[in-house]
Amino acid sequence: MRFGILGPLRVGGGESTVTAGRDRIVLAMLLLRAGRLVPVDELIDAVWEERPPATARAQLQTCVSRLRRRFAELGLAPDLIVTDPAGYGVRTGTTDLDAEVFTRGVEAARAAATAGRLVDARAEFRAALALWRGPALGGIPSGSVRRRAQALDEQRLTALEECVDVELRLGQAAELIEELAESVDRHPLRERLRGQLMLALSSVGRQADALAVYREGRRFYADELGIEPGAGLQELHQRVLAGDLALAGRPAGPAGAVRSLPRAIGDFVGRQETVARLVKEIDEDGTRIQLIDGMAGSGKTTLAVHVATALADRYPDAQLFIDLHGHSERRPLTPATAVAALLRQLGVSAERIPENMDDRLALWRTELAGLRALVVLDNAGTADQVAPLLPNGSHCLVLITSRRRLVGLDEGRPSSLPVLDADEAIELLGRVAGMERIAAEPEAAAEVARRCGHLPLAIRLAGARLAHRPRWQVADLAERLVAGAGPLAELTAGQRSVGQAFALSYAQISPSAQRLFPLLGLYPSGRLDSRVAAALAGLPLTDTQELLDELVDAHLVEEVQPGRYRLHDLLREYARLLLAAPEWQPERRAALERLLDHHLSVTLAIARMLEAAGSRRSIPAHTPGRPDLLAAPVFEGRAWFEENHAGLTALVRVAEEEGFPVQCWQLARACWRLNFDGGHLDELIETHTIGLRVAERLGDEAAIATMLNYVSSAYFRLARLPEAIRAMELALSLRRRIGLRGDLLTTLWNLGVSYAANGDLRQAEVKFDEAFGLIRGPEDADALTNLLNNRSYTLIGWGRYDEALRLARLHLLLARQTRDLRQTNNAMGHLAMIRHRMGDLGPARRLLRSALYLKRLGGNRFGEGEVLNEIAVMERVAGQPDRAAALHREALVAMVDAGDRIGQCASRNLLARAMLEQGDAVSALDLHRRVLADASRLGARYEKARALEGIARCVRATDPAAARAHLEQALALFRQVESPDQHEVERLLTELG
Repeated sequence: MRFGILGPLRVGGGESTVTAGRDRIVLAMLLLRAGRLVPVDELIDAVWEERPPATARAQLQTCVSRLRRRFAELGLAPDLIVTDPAGYGVRTGTTDLDAEVFTRGVEAARAAATAGRLVDARAEFRAALALWRGPALGGIPSGSVRRRAQALDEQRLTALEECVDVELRLGQAAELIEELAESVDRHPLRERLRGQLMLALSSVGRQADALAVYREGRRFYADELGIEPGAGLQELHQRVLAGDLALAGRPAGPAGAVRSLPRAIGDFVGRQETVARLVKEIDEDGTRIQLIDGMAGSGKTTLAVHVATALADRYPDAQLFIDLHGHSERRPLTPATAVAALLRQLGVSAERIPENMDDRLALWRTELAGLRALVVLDNAGTADQVAPLLPNGSHCLVLITSRRRLVGLDEGRPSSLPVLDADEAIELLGRVAGMERIAAEPEAAAEVARRCGHLPLAIRLAGARLAHRPRWQVADLAERLVAGAGPLAELTAGQRSVGQAFALSYAQISPSAQRLFPLLGLYPSGRLDSRVAAALAGLPLTDTQELLDELVDAHLVEEVQPGRYRLHDLLREYARLLLAAPEWQPERRAALERLLDHHLSVTLAIARMLEAAGSRRSIPAHTPGRPDLLAAPVFEGRAWFEENHAGLTALVRVAEEEGFPVQCWQLARACWRLNFDGGHLDELIETHTIGLRVAERLGDEAAIATMLNYVSSAYFRLARLPEAIRAMELALSLRRRIGLRGDLLTTLWNLGVSYAANGDLRQAEVKFDEAFGLIRGPEDADALTNLLNNRSYTLIGWGRYDEALRLARLHLLLARQTRDLRQTNNAMGHLAMIRHRMGDLGPARRLLRSALYLKRLGGNRFGEGEVLNEIAVMERVAGQPDRAAALHREALVAMVDAGDRIGQCASRNLLARAMLEQGDAVSALDLHRRVLADASRLGARYEKARALEGIARCVRATDPAAARAHLEQALALFRQVESPDQHEVERLLTELG
C-alpha cells in the first residue's frame, strides 16, 4: 500500500512519512477524501483553522508543490495529486490506501456473515483489523483531521464488535476474553463491547467475573454520565444472574426444539444495511416486533427468513413460520385458524386446542411464556389479522411481513423495503443465471436489471429464464424486455409472475383507488404531485389525496417526499397494461387531455410572469380547465419547473404521439424561458423540434415561426451560430409574410445579436437598423426596450462605449417606465460593464452589486456568471487575484448551469488570467490551452483570440518566440471581429520587440 492513515501518516509503502506540519495536514485531508476533490477553502480551514493569512491560497499551493517533490523522492508519481480550479485531490488505486482496503475487507466480512459463512467472515474481519497501527492519523493536531479520523476509529471499533460476534458464535469465547477486557478498559462507554465480554466470561463458566464487569460498567455510567446501563445490557445482566448464558458461544436449546423456518435461500443478495439495522435493533435496542412491508416482489419474505435464520441461535426454544395469505389467491387466514396452526407447530395436539378464539389465544401465550421463541408472521393482510397473534413473552421475537403498511398496529418498528441497488440487482441476476455468464455481458446484465426495476422477484424470474435457456445471450433477454411483448410478459416462470403479484395487490384496494392507479401510469416521468393526480382523475384535490394515501399504504405507489409520488417502473408498466383494455380508452384519452391542460396552464402562467413584455406577445392564450390546481405550482415558479422539467419534455413527446398537436407546440413554447434560463438546452431543442414538426403538419405558419425563433436561442447559447442564424432567417421570412410586426421585431433583434456574435458586424447593423425602423411610438415601448438591450450589448463588444452608454441609459429609463424587472436588471448590468471599461470604477462597482443581486433573484444563471466575471476583473486589476479567481470559479459554475459554451470559455480564460497573477503559470497555461481547443471547435473567434493572448502571457518569459507567434494569431482574430482588445495585443507585441 502506498499510503497509510490507519495509524500515524505513512507514505510510500514503508515507514516513510512527510515531516512538514502543514504538508502533513494537507496530505491527511486529501487521503481522508481519496479519489475526490477537496475544496481549497476546506484545506485552508484544516491548516489554519479560524485564522488563515491573506496568502493562504499561495501557501497552500506551496504545500502541494512540496508534497509532489516528496512523492518523487519516494518513487511515487507526482501527478497522483490532482489540481483543479475547485481544489485538490489524490488519485488512489484499489490497494493504494489502507483505509479503503479496510473498508472492502469489512464489507466482505459482513457479506460472509450474512450468508452464514462464519469462518470466512472471521478471516476477513481479522485481516481488515490487522491493518491498524494505532489511532487514525495519530500525531496530526488539526481539528478537521481529528474529526474525520475519529470517524475511522469508530469504524474500527464497530468492525471489532462485529468480528467478536462472529467469533462468539464460532465458540471461541476463551480466546477473546483478554482482547475484550483490554478493549473495554480503553472504551468503557461502549456497551456492546462490555456485553460481549460478559458473554465470553459466562460461556466459559465465569459468571461471577461477568457480573463484576457489569457492576463496574454500571458504576462508571452512574459516575461519569449519571445514567443507568441500556436495556440490552441490563437484560444480559439478568440472563447471567439466571445462569442461562452458560456455553453461550455454542449451539444450545432443549431437545425437541421447534424448527419450522423455511430454508433460507442460498443466493441471498444485498440488504446488508437493512439486515445489520434489524439485527442491531433486536440485539441492542431490545425491539421485539419488527414490521417489514414493501411492494409485491420486493423480497420481504426472503429477508425475514434470512434475518430469522441469522438470529436463530438467540431463540433456541422455538422458531415458527406461518403464511397468513393476506395477499394471495387463497382466502386470508383468520386469527383463529392462524393461532391453531402455530400451536400445532409448537407440538400442541389437536384435541388440546380450544374451539373458543379467546381460549386459543390464551393457550398460545401460555405455551410461549418463558420460551426464547422466534415467530415469522408472513404475508399479513391487515393489522387486525396479526394483532391477536403477538406474544407477551419478553424473550420472543416477531417478524411480520406485509404488502401493506400496517398502520393500525400499535406495537412494532416498521421497515419499508426498497428495491435493490444496481450492483445488488446484477449480483442477484448472476447468482440465479450464472456469474460467468453475467460477467461476460456486463452492459446487457445492467440493462436487464434496470428493466426489472431492480425488483428481486423480477430479477429472479429473469435469471430463471436465462438459466433454462443456455443458448440465449443476456442481450437477447434485454432486447425482449425492451422490444417484446413487454417486461411483464417476459417476467414469468411456471406459476410465478410479476404481473400476477401486482394483480393481487390491485384487487385488494377500493374501486376508486382502482380507477386512479392506472391513470397515474399516463404520467411519463418519474415523480408526480397530488395536483397532477387530481388533474388525471378529474377529482377534487382532497379526494385524490385520500386515494393516493390508500395506494401508498398498499405499496402500489411510493411517496418519495410529502405530496410527491412515484410508480416503480414495473408498476407503471402494469398500470399501462390495464389502460390498454378497450373499455379504458375513452377514460384514457380524457385523462391525457386533462394532464396536458394542467401542465400547459401552469407553464403558460409562469411564462407570463417571467418573460419580458416583448416576448410575452408570442405566448399563446389559454383558458385553464382546472384553475383550482394552479396556485401552488405557479407560486413555486422556477422551483416547480426544475422539479418537473423532465416530465414536461416527455409530455411534449406524448402530445405529438397521442394526437394533441396544438397542446404540443404550445407546451414547448410555454417552457422556453424556463428551459433557456435553467440551461436545459437539449430539452429546449428537442421540444421545439417536435413543436416545429407538428406546426408544419398543422400548416400553422405563425406557430412554425415561433418554434424556429425560439429553438434558435438554444443554438445561440451552444455556440451553434450558423444554425441559429438559419432558423431565425426562416422565421423572419415567415413573419414578414404573415405581417406580425411585433414578432418580426423580436426576430430582427435576435438576428442582430447572433450576427454580431458570429463576427458579421455589417449584417448585425442591418438587422438592428431595420428593427429600429419598425418602431412606431409609445405603444412599442416594450419592443424598443428589448432592442436597446441587444444593441447596447453588441456595442460593448465592439468597444463603442460612448454609443453603448447612451443606449444603455435609455434602456434603463424605458425598462423602469414599463416596470420590466428583467430588462431593468439587464440595463443595470450593461451600464456597469460600460462604466467599468470607461474607468468609472465607483459607479461600476455599485451597479454590478445591484445587478448581481437582481440576476440571482431572477434565476438568470448566464447573467449571474456575466456579472461575476466583470466583478472579478475589477478585483484582479485592483491587485486581488485570489478574490478574482474565486469569483471566476463561481461564474464558471453559473455558465455551466446555463449551458452557455462561449460563456464557459470566457470564464475559463478569465480564471486563467487570475491564476497567472496568483503565480500559478502552469495551471493558467493548461486552462488557456483547453479554451483554445474548445473555442476552435465552436468557432468562437473572440475567445480563441483571448486564449492565444493568455498562452502568450504565460510563456513570454521562457519562450518569447512562441509568445510572439501566439500574439500575432490573436491579433489577426481580434481584428476580424473588430474587438478593442487588439490594442492590448499590439502593446504586448511592441514590448516583445
